[in-house]
Amino acid sequence: MDTFERMTTEPVEKLVCQMAVPTITIMLVSALYNMADTYFVGSLGTSATAAVGVSFSLMALIQAVGFFFGHGAGNYIARALGAQNSQDAAKMAATGFCTAFSIGLVMTVSGTVWLAPLARVLGATDTSLPYTCEYLRFILLAAPFMVSSLLLNNLLRFQGRALLGMIGMTAGALINIALDFLFILVLHQGVRGASLATMISQTVSCIALFIICGTGADTVPILLRNCVPTIGNYKEIVRGGIPSLLRQTLLSLSTLLLNHVAGRYGDGVVAAMAIVNRVFIMASFALIGFGQGFQPVCGFNYGARRYDRVKRAFWFCVRVSTTVLTVLGIGCFIAAPGIIALFRKDDPEVIRIGAQALRIHCATFPLAGWIVLNNMMLQTMGKAVPASILALARQGLFLIPLMVILVPALGVLGIQLCIPITDLCTFILALPLGISVLHKDLGSQQRIC
Repeated sequence: MDTFERMTTEPVEKLVCQMAVPTITIMLVSALYNMADTYFVGSLGTSATAAVGVSFSLMALIQAVGFFFGHGAGNYIARALGAQNSQDAAKMAATGFCTAFSIGLVMTVSGTVWLAPLARVLGATDTSLPYTCEYLRFILLAAPFMVSSLLLNNLLRFQGRALLGMIGMTAGALINIALDFLFILVLHQGVRGASLATMISQTVSCIALFIICGTGADTVPILLRNCVPTIGNYKEIVRGGIPSLLRQTLLSLSTLLLNHVAGRYGDGVVAAMAIVNRVFIMASFALIGFGQGFQPVCGFNYGARRYDRVKRAFWFCVRVSTTVLTVLGIGCFIAAPGIIALFRKDDPEVIRIGAQALRIHCATFPLAGWIVLNNMMLQTMGKAVPASILALARQGLFLIPLMVILVPALGVLGIQLCIPITDLCTFILALPLGISVLHKDLGSQQRIC
């Protein structure tokens, strides 16, 4: 059974789970090695931990570029393969890869030239600035490989070959964790060691994924001769990738703003929120991984005009994700102090601030399923406008304004309240957007085969 037949005939629940296992693994392992940096660097002190948190906004921006090209090219490829047009899929894959790697090189050069000013802009304080510069140096060198590995992983995923992407991404993550231990605890390289470990692991991951794309069975190969940088191809990339770019860029900007406002209250608050952010990302990445298992099923069947299968897969994912997030939220609420103490056990103030923030965040965990899955469905279907509105909403329409309003009024409590209130507002916006698409775009065109 070829990929097209499998994606358009097998039960969608089975397909989503098959696709979701490797994507959840990828996302959890990615979150794990992000947390590994925080864990190992935590042994160096509160200012070093704060530096990793400050640097996250740049990493989010680099990831934004990778997701933009990966989702933009990948969504098009899924629809093209669903329509059985493999030649256009191959051209899009090569165009996306070449352009993404080039943009990564630009980020490396420009960021390295203005390293210290960049660290200040990201929110480094006087005490965390040296650590931040050390950490950023190798992260910037890794930028082309970080962008490209995210793109390649998404191309494989949208082709229904998520297991192959998992191999490359997991290999890089495991190398990162091992090198963190070696460079920080054995060789005593400090923050520089954590950054160097990330650079090496991202490079290995990118090379592995590039080889897999060229040798994997039933995959679209990355051939440089197929690179066709036309306006039409870039329009398709923008159409499918702009929601991801907006979402990730605003995540970077909101994290940057959070670092600045938290920095007014000291490195302890920055460190506490950085830890909570990493824990929250761990949970979010599991949800995103599950949603990524839905996207190729959605893309193939939407391209094949099997709208009934798109709806069934969507509702299955919403039910499962909401149930799991509810259980996870209760568990994190109970264990919040212990979770924060894993990273800074010798700093009671960081534990107190972080535990309170994590418990407040848990209140809106269950709402994330509807928000994320609606965004993914709209984006995969090529509904750029509503997908972009929803992508803009969380970070741009709600989170950043709430920080401006709540932090001056409530101080540290305002910082802790921003994200859960943002999630509630985003859910209220996502509810009618999702229902409208389900009824108008899928309901009226439903086709049962």
